[in-house]
Amino acid sequence: MREFYFKENELWCENVVLKLIAERFGTPLYVYSKRSILDHCQHIEEALRGVDHLSCYAVKANANRSILRLIAGKELGADVGSIGELVLAIESGFTPEKITFSGVGKRDDEIEYALEKNILAFNVESEEELITLNGLAGQLKRPARIFLRVNFDVSSGTHPYITTSGKHSKFGVDQSEVKRILFRAQKLPSIEIIGIHSHLGSQITDQETFIHAAHLMVQLVDDLRRNGIPIKEVNFGGGFGVQYHDYISDPHLPQDGSIAEKTLTTVALLESVIPILRQINCKIIIQPGRSIVAHAGVLLTKVLYRKQNPEYTFIIVDAGMNDLIRPSLYQSYHQIVPLAIRDVDCEVVDVVGPLCEAGDFFALDRTMPRVNRGEYLSIMCTGAYGYVLSSNYNCRPRPAEVMVDGTNCEIISERELVDQL
Repeated sequence: MREFYFKENELWCENVVLKLIAERFGTPLYVYSKRSILDHCQHIEEALRGVDHLSCYAVKANANRSILRLIAGKELGADVGSIGELVLAIESGFTPEKITFSGVGKRDDEIEYALEKNILAFNVESEEELITLNGLAGQLKRPARIFLRVNFDVSSGTHPYITTSGKHSKFGVDQSEVKRILFRAQKLPSIEIIGIHSHLGSQITDQETFIHAAHLMVQLVDDLRRNGIPIKEVNFGGGFGVQYHDYISDPHLPQDGSIAEKTLTTVALLESVIPILRQINCKIIIQPGRSIVAHAGVLLTKVLYRKQNPEYTFIIVDAGMNDLIRPSLYQSYHQIVPLAIRDVDCEVVDVVGPLCEAGDFFALDRTMPRVNRGEYLSIMCTGAYGYVLSSNYNCRPRPAEVMVDGTNCEIISERELVDQL
């Protein structure tokens, strides 16, 4: 069920009119639907019913403590990429035995802290990391459980900055090196091999990409077992894409014509690979992040000015690339809709922020209903990689975050003040 919808020409979140939230808490403002987060957790778990599995939420997608507590409460695990994410995950209720640690550059102190907390496993990215991990684990007299991350060199078809598989990627080890590294790992006294790990990238929408990777995973596990390397679990990673185009529909809103995303669901992507992965009789670990929180959040912003030149119309809003950098960084698409729809014609505009950067924009040449100074817009599907990527660039305080639960609205992250900069 979608928790953001138009009713009587106003945009709602669950049972609250978003314009009232904007007026109450100010803008820029991130707003999340509690029900949406819980529903997405449930949908993923239902898709894996009957499968020996663990879903480890990718904390990097959204690390707000209130959101982490919700997800931990659904008994999911967590995947972390730093000591900060690990501390937040544990404090928010994730049990260390369900936490994996990813990243190509784990510091010694981060490894030591994770070992002391007895996390489930490290996703090892290089041979030198493996040797370092063994040494630190030996000093602490703690076993280090590992997944070896394999770079299958599978093209994900996404933006280069969110592609993590390929010859020119810093992630994982080449498939040709896997056996040799794992043979070495078997001889290291403080290393326990659990399995192998693969992660292709982010916002992958093509089923065939996942299917191809699943077959490669099965073939590799079979080969490793034939060579005497026991593999008990496989970590298939995440990257499950979500719908961004035309997420909100209304007769007054233009359609952008993107048909492919309209039937896109994480459940369908998972259902395409689970039967393949089950052939190897391993516990299956996945790392959903975006697929749990993206649709659960919006960024509300207020129109400051309309500006026109002979060729372009600019809608200048109070949110900037420091609040949501995805459109500038990845050229990512986010649907933008008014909080209140008036019976007006659509126009082609650039929606831009107030920062002193030409790259400070949310949409270019976008067809949308006309809006004027003082009206509000909602930038949709910003629950993932929104606030976590925000900054204080131009000495701008970070926005507040609000959680909606039915008719209740609660601040879950206070707006920064200038004197806190």
